[in-house]
Amino acid sequence: MKRLNPLNDYFFVRLFGEEESKDNLIAILNAILNKGDRSKLTSLEIVENKVLTKEMIDDKVGRLDILAKTADGMQINIEVQLLNLNNMDRRSAFYLARLFSRAIKQGQDFNKLAKVITINILDFDFIGLDKFHTTFHLWEDSAKDYMLTDIFEMHFIEFKKFKRYQEKDLKGNALHRWLKFFDKNLSEAEVEELVEMDNAIKQAETKLELLSSDEKEIALYEAREDALREKVSMINYAKNEGRMEGKMEVAKKMINAGIDIEKVVEFTGINIDKLKELANLKH
Repeated sequence: MKRLNPLNDYFFVRLFGEEESKDNLIAILNAILNKGDRSKLTSLEIVENKVLTKEMIDDKVGRLDILAKTADGMQINIEVQLLNLNNMDRRSAFYLARLFSRAIKQGQDFNKLAKVITINILDFDFIGLDKFHTTFHLWEDSAKDYMLTDIFEMHFIEFKKFKRYQEKDLKGNALHRWLKFFDKNLSEAEVEELVEMDNAIKQAETKLELLSSDEKEIALYEAREDALREKVSMINYAKNEGRMEGKMEVAKKMINAGIDIEKVVEFTGINIDKLKELANLKH
C-alpha cells in the first residue's frame, strides 16, 4: 500500500485536528513549543472542529488549519503550506492578529488577553536563515535581548531544510521524529524505526494507514491534491502573463525606437504576428 503524504493539508487535519486525534496534536505541539521555561501541554480544546466538506477540499484558495486552545486561554493555530506565495510572514501575522482581536469582548480588560501562537509548517524554503525551525516575538530594535511582550509567538518550520539537515537526532528530539514522519517517501524500515521510538507517532501512523486504505478518504486526498495542482497552474499562468506583459512593453519601446521587427522578435521571443498587431505594421 502506497504511503500517502501526511502533509496533504486534508490528511493533516484528519491526523491532528479531530477530537480522536487530540493526543497526536498535543504530542506534536509539545515537540514544537517545549522549551526549558515552558511546561508541557497535557490537555487542550480543539476549536472549530471542522466538518471537512467536499467544497472546502476543492477550494483552491481555502485554508485547512487547526485551532486549539489551552486551559488558560492560550490560542494555537497550526497550518501546513505546500506552496510558496511569498506572503507567509504577512499571512501568519494576519491570522495571529485576527485571533488576538477575537479573544477579547467589548469592555473587557486588556490584561485578560491570552497568548496567541501561530505555527506554519512549510514545504519550501522561506526564512533567510539556515535553521529549519525559527521562532519570532516582539523584540526592541537595538536592544535585541529585550522582549516587549511574549503574547505573540510565530513559528516557521521548513520541511525541506530539515530534510537537508545533517544532524538529525531521532532518539533525542521529538520534533526531528515528527518531521521525519512527514516524509511521504519513508521506507517500511524507517517507519518501523519511528513507531518503535515514539508511541504518539505510532498512533498517527496507524491512522494514516487507515486513511490510506479507505477509498473515500483517498478520493478526498486526491481532490485536495488536484486543487493544489490547479492552484500551481493558476500561479504559473499569472506569472507567465506578467512576463508577457513586460515583454510587450519592451517590444513597444523597441518598435517605437525604429528597431527592425525581426530583431524585436529575436530579442523578445514574441510571435511576429503579435508584434505586427501590436505595432499595427504591415510586413
